[in-house]
Amino acid sequence: MQTKEVVDQVTMKRALTRITYEIIERNHSIEDIVLVGIKTRGIYIAARIAERLKQLEDIEVPVGELDITLYRDDKKELAEGPELHSSDVPVSLEGKEVILIDDVLYTGRTIRAAMDAIMDLGRPRKISLAVLVDRGHRELPIRADYVGKNIPTSKAEEILVEMQELDGQDRIMILKEEE
Repeated sequence: MQTKEVVDQVTMKRALTRITYEIIERNHSIEDIVLVGIKTRGIYIAARIAERLKQLEDIEVPVGELDITLYRDDKKELAEGPELHSSDVPVSLEGKEVILIDDVLYTGRTIRAAMDAIMDLGRPRKISLAVLVDRGHRELPIRADYVGKNIPTSKAEEILVEMQELDGQDRIMILKEEE
């Protein structure tokens, strides 16, 4: 397997800061925003954005965790009994602007599942999408409202996001099977 680092720690921090500034610029009132991170790395990205919003705007934005395992339509493991994690959204989503947050946007299936899960939790006024990496190859008509980095890939490549909280470092790698 060939690996190539395409984003280092400093560049990742810049990308998250850019997303945070875009959220501030596009939303007149940050008070109605709820950040919802998709397990697993989306949760850490959401927490970092909330922390940056606190630093820049001195506002505490609620952060939720969303497990979409039961909502997936593309995972064979579901037939064998999925490993379930709990979702934890600390506030009502009724009338709120939910910003779904994930590490990598690829086919769009994860986001479709996340929207189904959100609608089961409440009826937000609006759902937006923030992703650290958009790698292309959509199978569904879904696009991100906030993108940290666009990293075009081939279908033979994979994007690996490593985060300090889980992996001990921040970086984004492209993995490719050796030919």
